[in-house]
Amino acid sequence: MNHFQQRAAIRIAAVSVVLASIASPASWFVAREKAEESVVSLAIEESGRLLHHYDAIELSGPDAKQHATIAAKTIVGGLFDIAEIYNASGNKLAESLTGEGNAVEAALPKHGQPAYRQASYESLALPQGQWALRVFVPLRNSATDSEAPITGYFEGVRIVPKWQEQQIFATALTVALMVGLASLLCGAALYPVVVHLSADNERKAREVLDSHISMMESLGRAIAKRDSDTGAHNYRVAWIAARIAEHMGLAGSAMQALIAGSFLHDVGKIGIPDAILLKPGKLDEAEFVIMRTHVAQGEQIVTGMGWLDGANEVVAAHHEKWDGSGYPRRLAGEAIPLAARIFAVADVFDALCSKRPYKEPMGFDAALAILEKDTGSHFDPAVMAVFRTMAAAIFKRLENSAESDSQALLEERVRQHFEH
Repeated sequence: MNHFQQRAAIRIAAVSVVLASIASPASWFVAREKAEESVVSLAIEESGRLLHHYDAIELSGPDAKQHATIAAKTIVGGLFDIAEIYNASGNKLAESLTGEGNAVEAALPKHGQPAYRQASYESLALPQGQWALRVFVPLRNSATDSEAPITGYFEGVRIVPKWQEQQIFATALTVALMVGLASLLCGAALYPVVVHLSADNERKAREVLDSHISMMESLGRAIAKRDSDTGAHNYRVAWIAARIAEHMGLAGSAMQALIAGSFLHDVGKIGIPDAILLKPGKLDEAEFVIMRTHVAQGEQIVTGMGWLDGANEVVAAHHEKWDGSGYPRRLAGEAIPLAARIFAVADVFDALCSKRPYKEPMGFDAALAILEKDTGSHFDPAVMAVFRTMAAAIFKRLENSAESDSQALLEERVRQHFEH
C-alpha cells in the first residue's frame, strides 16, 4: 500500500467512523421515538374505540358522568394504568387507576384544566426507574374533522412494562447498529473506488504532465538547434534556478513557473535571423537591437499557452538588472519578478562555468568572483546570499556532466514540483 492509499484509507475510515458515530445515535433516537409513537397511537385508537362504545364522547348530558366512569374503568387495566375523562369545560368527570397507576400518580407533573385542541403525548422518566407515556386527547364527535367542536378530554398514563421497554430498546439498538455498520461498509466499499479513480486521475495527470514536459523540451531543442549553445544549458540553468528557489521557499505554481521560464528563457531566439544569431563575432549596434527583440518574441510565444503562461515572468525579464540597466523595460530592484532575479544568477553562473564554441569554461572561484562583483548592480543581493551558500555544491554536481545527466537532474525537480 503506497502513501496515497494509506492516506485514503485513514481518511475514509475516519469519515466512516464519524458518520457512524453521528448516524447511530440519531437512528437510535428516531427508532425509539417511532416506537413510542406506535405505542401512543395504538393506545389513543383503543381508548377512542372504548369511549365511543360507552357513549363517553358527548359529555354534556345528564348521563355524562356515568358513561365517563364506566369508560374510564374499562380503559384502565388494558393499555392504560391511569384514565381521566373531562367534559368540554375541563372539569374532571371520571378517573380510574390500577395499583401501579395509583403508586406513580403523585410523581406525575401537575397541570391545569385541559384546553388543548390537538392530541399529544409526553415521555416521562419516573423516580422509581419506571418509564411512562402520558397522552392528551381532545374528544370530538367526528374522528376525522379536527375542526369539529371539542366535547371533552381524555388523558391516560401508560406505565411501559419492562418487556415492552426491552423490546423498544432492542429494536432501537438493532437499527442503530445496522446504520453504523452500513456507514462502515459504505466506507469500505468506497475505498477501492476512490483508489481506482485516484490512480486513473493520477495516470491522466501524469500523461498531461508528460505532454507538457515534452512540449517544453521540444521548444528547448528547437532553441538549441538554432543557437550556438547546447541544449544542456537549458537543463542546467533550470535546475540551478530550481535549487536556489527551493532554498528561498518557493513552491507550487511559483516554482513551476520558474522552472518552465528558466528552461524556455531564450525561446524568442527562434525568431532571430541566423545571420545575427549564429554570427561568430561581436554584434554591431543594429544587430544587437534585433537580438534584443528575442525577449518580446519569447513573451509572445509563451503567452496564452495555458500552463506556460507562468513562464512569462522569466522570459520577459531575464535580461533585466538589479540596478535598472538591463532591458527591455529597464526594471530595477524588486520591480523585477523574483523568478527572473533567481534565474539571472543561475544563468550567468552556468554561462561562466560552461564551455562554449567561443570560450573555455571558467573555474569556480573566478566565476563566483564575477557574480560577487556584480551583486547589487546586476544581481539581487538577497538571491546571491542564498546562492553563495550552495554555489560550490552546484558547481561540483554539474562539473563535467553530460547533457543526459543535466536532463535527469531537471526531470527529478519537475516530477517533484509538478506532480504534487
